[in-house]
Amino acid sequence: MPLIQLKIEGMTCGGCAKSITTALQSCRGVRSVTVDHNSGLAEIDFDPEQISVEQIKTAVAESGFDVIG
Repeated sequence: MPLIQLKIEGMTCGGCAKSITTALQSCRGVRSVTVDHNSGLAEIDFDPEQISVEQIKTAVAESGFDVIG
């Protein structure tokens, strides 16, 4: 399973990280998620046959945050 790391802008607290984690965990094909609001990084383990990187970025955006890069 591929592992990607995304830089996410707009997180200010653990609640923000929890919102992103919950949104990503609900996506089909996402195996595990680790989000750190202090560094602004999310690490996602996913199945590329079930979900694309673009779909992961969209899920983050729909939860109210911006993916950088």
